[in-house]
Amino acid sequence: MTDGEETEMRAVSSYWSTRSEDLNRGFVHPPLDYEQELLEAIRMGNESKALEALHKINTLEAATLAGYPLRSKKNSLIASCTLFTRAIIRGGVNPETAFQLSDTIIRDIENTAGLEQLLLFEYEMVLQFIAIMKREKEILHYSHIVNLSIYYIREHICRELTLGRIARHAGVHPSYLSDRFKRETGMALTEFINRRRIEESKSILIHSNQSISDISLMFKLCSQSYYTQLFKKYTGKTPGQYRKERG
Repeated sequence: MTDGEETEMRAVSSYWSTRSEDLNRGFVHPPLDYEQELLEAIRMGNESKALEALHKINTLEAATLAGYPLRSKKNSLIASCTLFTRAIIRGGVNPETAFQLSDTIIRDIENTAGLEQLLLFEYEMVLQFIAIMKREKEILHYSHIVNLSIYYIREHICRELTLGRIARHAGVHPSYLSDRFKRETGMALTEFINRRRIEESKSILIHSNQSISDISLMFKLCSQSYYTQLFKKYTGKTPGQYRKERG
């Protein structure tokens, strides 16, 4: 018998063993329609429908995916995270943005020590994917030039961002981009960049032990005091207060 044939036999044997256990205890997976309903709600950025679909799924018995409940639930959430990632990509989210969110959430899942916290985190996870979906849908109303600029800013948020560099990427004159960006978004390009840097820095504050000074340098803000000033302007809290509350 070849190695391939042995692997196939083990897979078949494992399948029927699991199938037998499920039949003996009368377990049936949640209807596929429920999962599709949840994924479509996430893709459309519909919070209420997504939470309703997730609740319907969670009223049913969950599959056993490991030898003990905590690991089983973690495995289930990681699988869901993968599906949610594909759902928002289909909805128009930049794949790199979606995968970065997925990486962050999977680390959060692994770092969660209690089953009850995981059950709550599942709903939070859905809301995080929907928040990204809503944010991406907002820019669909902008012109191609402004969208190009926004995507460039997001992908290079930890680099030096100048009007000239962004305008070159968009293929227009800097003054034209500056005027058009403000007319369409309602804010100056510099303010948009600063807001985006503060938004991105929130996750770093919560999920890392980096100093506030190092985070300000990471996002190319000239000093810790300037970073703190901007953070408080847009959130009403200092970075230290935000980290303490969310950490």
